[in-house]
Amino acid sequence: MKNILISTTLALAFGAGAAFAQDCTPSKWGPEDTIGSANLVTPARTLEAAKLIKQGKSMPLGITIGPDTPAFPPRSLNLQIVQPNQQGGQKLSGFGYEGNYNDDVLQTWIGIGSQLDGLGHLGEHGKYYNCLDEKEISVITGLTKLGTHDVPPLVGRGIVLDMAAQAGVEVMEAGQHFGEAEIKAAAEAQGIEIREGDIVLFYTGWTDRVFNENPELWGQAEPGLNNEGAVYLASLNPMAVGADTWGLEAVPPAEGDKVFYGHVTLLKENGIYILETMNVGPLLEEGVNEFMFVLGQNRIRGAVQAMINPVALY
Repeated sequence: MKNILISTTLALAFGAGAAFAQDCTPSKWGPEDTIGSANLVTPARTLEAAKLIKQGKSMPLGITIGPDTPAFPPRSLNLQIVQPNQQGGQKLSGFGYEGNYNDDVLQTWIGIGSQLDGLGHLGEHGKYYNCLDEKEISVITGLTKLGTHDVPPLVGRGIVLDMAAQAGVEVMEAGQHFGEAEIKAAAEAQGIEIREGDIVLFYTGWTDRVFNENPELWGQAEPGLNNEGAVYLASLNPMAVGADTWGLEAVPPAEGDKVFYGHVTLLKENGIYILETMNVGPLLEEGVNEFMFVLGQNRIRGAVQAMINPVALY
């Protein structure tokens, strides 16, 4: 049955710890901060990242999406093309000529395909990044704080870690996970140092090999980061963490792990952005491990997430 695996996993994992309280620690960027690791965007880091442009090439990191794109339930997308005021072959004479045009009407959940998870996306016990309470920020017309429209352009050094190669496979299996040891091994094998302010992206092969061959499986499960790995990454102070999977963490999770708790560690506890369904396979095919990463997301006021197409410059 569609989505039964992920639905069952979520029910078990989220139900387990709901009754326990947790103290909140204010952000290292101050108790009023709302942009988290975007504070790491600096002129110096941008200039350093620009030095990685050696060939003058660019590559999109977003995937093409549509109504059939698998998505976390109950998300969906519907696009309609309309010709306003042109019924029955009418032309638009007000232009000074008989004009005609198409327009778009999009009805969608934002969290479909390649996306930015904002700091108001996932919290714990009613709290989000920097101790903000759901009663304060979660309004049906848009977040009052932590909306993705406030995130400045994310610009910095992007790196791709080939976790499939580290695991000795072309594509990692659903539920296969990695943590500190595997991340360090992959970085060492590729001669890459993870630095503060980096955009760290993982390649598992999941989208390259499974998205078209078995889209239902692609959207139900995934390989990915485990809870311990998220803590390790947070200790390195990256600007963002992402993967070529729809949810970053392994689903089903590693034994003893809480499902999607890496989201809590990165977003809520550390203000580190998450990038999902990043199309990094083509970069590895060209032998590119590090590049200049540029993201200017759409700015819908109060949005929790953003549909994105970051650009890799190398």
